[in-house]
Amino acid sequence: MFTDSHCHLSFPELKSRLPDILGAMALAQVDRALCICTTLEEFDEVHGLAIAHDNLWATVGVHPDNEGVQEPTLDDLLERAGRARVVGIGETGLDYYRLGERTVADMAWQRSRFRTHIEAARRTNLPLVIHTRSASEDTLAILREAGGFGDDAGPLPLARGVFHCFTETAEVARAALDLGFYISFSGILTFRSAGDIRDVAALVPMDRLLIETDSPYLAPVPHRGKTNSPAFVPWVAAEVARIKGLDVEQVARETSANFERLFDQVSLPQPV
Repeated sequence: MFTDSHCHLSFPELKSRLPDILGAMALAQVDRALCICTTLEEFDEVHGLAIAHDNLWATVGVHPDNEGVQEPTLDDLLERAGRARVVGIGETGLDYYRLGERTVADMAWQRSRFRTHIEAARRTNLPLVIHTRSASEDTLAILREAGGFGDDAGPLPLARGVFHCFTETAEVARAALDLGFYISFSGILTFRSAGDIRDVAALVPMDRLLIETDSPYLAPVPHRGKTNSPAFVPWVAAEVARIKGLDVEQVARETSANFERLFDQVSLPQPV
């Protein structure tokens, strides 16, 4: 019924409780979850979850906030993206939130890393899982420049994907939608202080909307403050339903269909 489009089951808070988490997912009618990779060092563990469980899938990527880790080359991403049950590129994007004493100019390494992921996504025709925080202008500019949207676009497919755990403005959402991207909402949507995000959710068309937990973080109300897990994604769906004036079953059905349409490899049999 429900699909969690973004979770981190390989993180220590969750992997030690995996049997319980999978059982809770079943009880909550969460049929499927996408396990997100944030470093190349982590990839084998993330991929192993997808191989071991037929309702889990994997991505490959290096989070923009991760420093001091193996820097991904295009070949690194392409080789791992070709493995069974890997259906997306990311988590990738830009994050200027913790600049400290650095300037935006100092973050050129993030922008270079992002471009490498975009190239991998275009070469594999897999969707991007995009993280953007305090960097939406550059995120959109690089997508337009490197994602095949210009007049000089080459023979590769256009970049496609999802802006995950969306916390940006309505203007950013409209720009992402205009580029053909999906928008995913997390448990933040249920927070009392998130009125602006609920306004964004109201304007995102249902055929371009996904739901997620980003677990183990950002547990939705009424579980806020607890360790999040995919079993809590129905609370996000319920808030979308309230905002849109829909039945939660319809939200579950439409967001799951959107997930299958974007991460289209999940619909195809893949050899292990």
